[in-house]
Amino acid sequence: MADPLRIMVTNDDGIDSVGLHVLARAMRPFGEVTIIAPDSEYSGASAAIGALFEERPAVHTERVEGIDTAWSVSGPPALCVFYARLGAFGPAPDLIVSGINPGANVGRSVYHSGTIGACLTGRTGGIPGIAVSQAVTDWGVEGQGWGEMVAKMKWDTAAEVAAVAVEAFLASDLPGVGVLNLNVPNVETHELAGWQWSDIGATPTRSMVNVLLEPKPGHEGSFDVKMDYGDTGVAPDPATDTGAMLDDKVSLTWLSTITPLRWDAPEFDRRFDDLVAK
Repeated sequence: MADPLRIMVTNDDGIDSVGLHVLARAMRPFGEVTIIAPDSEYSGASAAIGALFEERPAVHTERVEGIDTAWSVSGPPALCVFYARLGAFGPAPDLIVSGINPGANVGRSVYHSGTIGACLTGRTGGIPGIAVSQAVTDWGVEGQGWGEMVAKMKWDTAAEVAAVAVEAFLASDLPGVGVLNLNVPNVETHELAGWQWSDIGATPTRSMVNVLLEPKPGHEGSFDVKMDYGDTGVAPDPATDTGAMLDDKVSLTWLSTITPLRWDAPEFDRRFDDLVAK
């Protein structure tokens, strides 16, 4: 009898996130589920693991309803994966599922997302992953959710979509070890307009338009940072992840390994030949 699939569920919002718990419970039909997540918020951490030579991360057992084994780590999600891959919590996982992130990770967010960064870290160690994110009501396609926004999240929709994606993922012969970036609109399941394989968008619907330093009263030389967001006014390409989300479609993007591009570059050749010839 084959061993059950070992599924690690993590996120970048911390061990107490409702989205994490809902996602983990949705993974139970597919194998042995273990939560290994940061002990606090690490949104925007990308694939950072921190300065290992300086760190003394703490690890704690946690209790999550419906999940037999859960751990928290005082570090970003990629560090959780790093430790899990090297055996800190038993045999390495076969699959990493990260989320549910409150806020879509489309377009430029792919580069900064801790949700995706956890899966990319697994990918470098030969473990495939699925990153699950959901749009936030009242903010648009891109943006993190907090406070009242999180209270409006329709977690069950994203969990149902994630379960379908995992089932299809396990039954498919996908090219190499990669990461499926899954983005789900924040609507009821029956309100989804469909799904599509998407390119990574280049045009955000909202963008940071100003970053200002404001002097901090009573603290000479110290400043508060004020960030202003605005609509870009540019319609995203419907073939992209951003465009799919605006159409209330589930977006799937396959993030394969980074492949170097070789090209003829005589100016580089000449200058570096001169350098090494000195």
